[in-house]
Amino acid sequence: MAVAATGFFDGVHLGHRQVLSRLVKEAASRGEDSLVLTFWPHPRTVLQDGARTLRLLNSLSEKRALLLAEGVQRIEVLDFTKEFSGLTTRAYLHLLQERFAVTEVLLGYDNRIGSDLLPAAQAADEARRMGLDARVLEPVVRGGVEISSTQIRKALSEGRIADANAMLGYPYLLHGVVVAGNRMGRTIGFPTANMQLYEPLKQLPGNGVYCVEAEVLGTVYKGMCNIGVRPTVGGGAITIETHLFGFDEDIYGLDLRVRFLRKIRDEKRFPSLDALRARLEEDRAACLSE
Repeated sequence: MAVAATGFFDGVHLGHRQVLSRLVKEAASRGEDSLVLTFWPHPRTVLQDGARTLRLLNSLSEKRALLLAEGVQRIEVLDFTKEFSGLTTRAYLHLLQERFAVTEVLLGYDNRIGSDLLPAAQAADEARRMGLDARVLEPVVRGGVEISSTQIRKALSEGRIADANAMLGYPYLLHGVVVAGNRMGRTIGFPTANMQLYEPLKQLPGNGVYCVEAEVLGTVYKGMCNIGVRPTVGGGAITIETHLFGFDEDIYGLDLRVRFLRKIRDEKRFPSLDALRARLEEDRAACLSE
């Protein structure tokens, strides 16, 4: 028997955490498991609903870890297919009852489940008619804005890392492998780790320079990260390049996690490498001053 919450939970942000906190407490009070039913891949990629512009806040493994950190006992990842997308709200709730022994479902205020896309309040009524207990939770609001994955993606794309982190409740993370770059940073005293993301659909913060914490080889270093096209050295494609303070080892092929703390400045083109070097010195000092 289980109390369940269902949704994509991208970001596992403060709004999601309100649902998860209630889920864990409610399940404990009933002596049942706390269960999250989520989906992969994202429904928009299957339904081709703006799939080209879709960006994710978490990879599947990151989402699992965040959900477990909130005390959830069970996580079931449902394969979101065209066939699955055809289930009505009632059919989906029946699946929860029959396959996962769900006795109660908790819904966020903006949950829309099933092909009929019933609003949360109507979905809760349907659940009750089927013998399930159901609750709809209110939105979490910060600064007059309802916290949502959409709002967080928007903040990140605009470089508003502080706003994004405040809604997430943790520093935004990029995770990938270090790949070879053009090694230009090393020639001016700022060697960088060029990262290729494990999850290619991850939302990137807007182009600019950020103070970060980066984890490599089990150790966390302060650093700064540039996201952008490197206009001073004639770059083109967007790169993610991180300079680790007090670290200068060959880490090509190794795992790198970069957590974004705050934005220093927008990316810009400098008239010379000397001017770029001077500004990077200022950026490093700004990050180390905290």
